[in-house]
Amino acid sequence: MSGLFRPVPAAQLSMGRRSFFRYAGLAGAAVSTAGVLAACGKDSSGGGNGSVADGSKFGTVAVQLSWLKNIEFAGEYFADSKGYFKDAGFGSVNLIAGGAASTSVEAGLGTGKIWIGMSAPQTTAPAILEGLPAKIVGTTYQKNPFCIVSAANKPIRSPQDMKGRKIGVQDTNQLIFDALLAANNMSPGDVTVVPAQYDPTPLANGEVDGWVSYATNEPITLASKGFQNVNFLFADFGLPLVAETLTVHQKTIDTERDKLKAFLMAEVKGWKDAVANPGEAARLAVEVYGKDQRLELKEQSLEAMAQNDLVVSANTKANGLFTMTDELIAQNIAALGKSKIDIKAEQLFDLSVLKEMFAEHPELKQ
Repeated sequence: MSGLFRPVPAAQLSMGRRSFFRYAGLAGAAVSTAGVLAACGKDSSGGGNGSVADGSKFGTVAVQLSWLKNIEFAGEYFADSKGYFKDAGFGSVNLIAGGAASTSVEAGLGTGKIWIGMSAPQTTAPAILEGLPAKIVGTTYQKNPFCIVSAANKPIRSPQDMKGRKIGVQDTNQLIFDALLAANNMSPGDVTVVPAQYDPTPLANGEVDGWVSYATNEPITLASKGFQNVNFLFADFGLPLVAETLTVHQKTIDTERDKLKAFLMAEVKGWKDAVANPGEAARLAVEVYGKDQRLELKEQSLEAMAQNDLVVSANTKANGLFTMTDELIAQNIAALGKSKIDIKAEQLFDLSVLKEMFAEHPELKQ
């Protein structure tokens, strides 16, 4: 192993979250479980979260994050620490860490263990097609962070640049890599796929020319170790999938609309703060919410700034954070189709509650 990299702590790896179909099987299991619970009369919308024993309007809710508590959830940290959730009427909001060994958001919604969670279209869609009544009601990332990172002195700036090159691809990311090739009229034979894990040392050693990564992670950690690099986003080349989607049970939309609207308002306030103050966002991640993850402040600060480019877009500047244009929704449906996930927009997305919230609070758009 090159001396450039030390082994990556488990807390900093994203292997579970980065599997394109990581929770597809679990989501199917969640559906059957949800059916059993419904037959028993259990409320599957929030696992008892409707309690107002604490005197608040909406009581406590369980929110499952898509990964461990790092900078990715800075907006939630602000909303919690600055009292936005309480101001919106919640007694408390339990931020439940995800991770490689955790139950999926879709399974949690199906069993009623959580009220809302951060997921992705490519994991929620298969669960819905299996029968889970759920919807995406907004998205934190306007672009997914999947990218190909390469050495600055041998740059790969587009899918076409990968032709004839060696690309390190993790087994769990093979499907989305194949989808990238298909979206750009390329075949697997155009590149040499090198089976990889998650430590990008082989890229730094020159064993491969490119590496499937997260734009908010490996490029930054590589640069911090002295390895200058460039990357391109899958989202800019035919796979414009959103990420960190806010996903709820259909029953929440149908019967707890005001509660969901209040939650979204607090979320928007928190993320506006996170975007405006990446330094404080990093501090909250390192010193408070992710304290047990042994995160590095400098890297988290850099990742916070990189993350802002995924959170903010021309659309969000005009219409508010978490919103999606009809065009972006259509692009996501088409991208899923390239991966053989055939679903209609109205089956997967419902941004009506978010639109109502912004109509009532237009000041939050700015």
